[in-house]
Amino acid sequence: MEQHLSQYRIFYEVARCGNISRAAKELYISQPAISKAIGKLEESLGTRLFLRNSRGVQLTPEGNVLFQHVAAAFDSLSRGEKELKRIHDFHIGQLKIGVSNTLCKYVLLPYLKSFVEKYPHVNITIESQSTAHTLEMLEARKIDIGLVAEPRARRGLNFTPVMEIHDGFVCTPAYMENLTLREGPAPDIFKTGNIMLLDRSNMSRKHLDTYLSDRDIEVNQLLEVTDMALLIEFARIGLGIACVILDFVSDDLKNGTLMEVPLDAPIPRRVIGFACPPQDQSQTLREFLAFCSTPQA
Repeated sequence: MEQHLSQYRIFYEVARCGNISRAAKELYISQPAISKAIGKLEESLGTRLFLRNSRGVQLTPEGNVLFQHVAAAFDSLSRGEKELKRIHDFHIGQLKIGVSNTLCKYVLLPYLKSFVEKYPHVNITIESQSTAHTLEMLEARKIDIGLVAEPRARRGLNFTPVMEIHDGFVCTPAYMENLTLREGPAPDIFKTGNIMLLDRSNMSRKHLDTYLSDRDIEVNQLLEVTDMALLIEFARIGLGIACVILDFVSDDLKNGTLMEVPLDAPIPRRVIGFACPPQDQSQTLREFLAFCSTPQA
């Protein structure tokens, strides 16, 4: 096959130049070598490809048919080479990221903003889904990388930590004041408060359920939602006491919009990071991981 490809390259140049001597200069080989290669190609195909004339050579009808296909093939190869060079020069690549709505909003977006500014030609696809689904897609190699809470079982994935997060219960000062007036000092929020949690399919909820189960805590009045941003809004309007990631409401806690409800024992901290398969990492994925591992100004 390699020998035939060389012969087709010579055939292409001779047909394009219409002259063996000019083709020899283009290919940096001797005229006898070109004539020999053309002869072998004609022999293998069982047909004559060129007619000689006073000005050089001319394609036969059969040679012209072959030239149309060979020219298209080499043109395609040339475009491929140019595209690869363009990808290398301008960092063009593909990146599919799996992430939950919450982590996308509060963690991924700042990284994406800076990364896109540095690598504007990378095509990025965001798969907005649960962490469990992200891990499944990573195992199936349907996405390149996922932003997740560190899984208990690594599942053969590499994990690059990004930040530590702390779950806690928050509400408005007014809600806590009303609850205290109604139930007395230091009320048991799980028995008397309207507790707002993510639904049971969410990884944050699973983490909390483990905490509650280990301490034999039962919630009497429960409101469940599917999105933490909505949970935070419910807490802001005084609808109840929400379990949220405290790092994502730091401004609310500082300005007094929300207050953290103290617990007898804190909920164990978790680590958020990027998970990806260890093998077959694209250059774009390696650049993204290196970028996210570098402190941003």
